[in-house]
Amino acid sequence: MKHNLVDPETITTEMAVQIRTWRVREGFSWRAVAQAASELWGSEYGSNQLYGEDLCVAAARVLGENPHQEPWN
Repeated sequence: MKHNLVDPETITTEMAVQIRTWRVREGFSWRAVAQAASELWGSEYGSNQLYGEDLCVAAARVLGENPHQEPWN
């Protein structure tokens, strides 16, 4: 589900790799991804779970992966 909190066009490959690292390698929840991204890139969303989910969906797509399958979920 898309919540429209992230413009996918703004996610660079480097950002996508960082988001994937948080979610997949470090096991961050969507809230934790949102918080880490907010701190690193200065977002107003803080630990908003929907923002974290949208970040993960956008990052997976940038990397050519399905955000609804392993290793994302």
